[in-house]
Amino acid sequence: MSELRKYRKREPSVVTAVQLALETEGFTYEKWGGTQTCKAGDWLVNNGGEVYTIDRESFERTYEAVSPGVFRKVAPVWAEVAASDGTIETKEGSTEYCAGDYLVFNDAQRSDGYAVTAENFEAMYEPEDT
Repeated sequence: MSELRKYRKREPSVVTAVQLALETEGFTYEKWGGTQTCKAGDWLVNNGGEVYTIDRESFERTYEAVSPGVFRKVAPVWAEVAASDGTIETKEGSTEYCAGDYLVFNDAQRSDGYAVTAENFEAMYEPEDT
């Protein structure tokens, strides 16, 4: 693994999202090479056409409302480039990644993580020190 580095979302960057605020046991779906699970209270997100779910606590800690249904990620992330192929466990399930992809974490202790292709990560994020 490479060095863990702090990043922030590039401006302007927003997502559309709706909370699964229903009495439900949730649902599962296949994405990123693994089974993902959404539970009551989690968020269904459309990020530039890429649709996925985010754990309620993680979403509420890292996003802020811009307008009804529109949100901006305001919390920084910490990321490193993967040296080899692998799988990362996420709050929603698991994600397969390839060497060169980014392993992204919502805190510096490498928890609440997920994987993003290098192309997508570099389009969405910039180093915090710029």
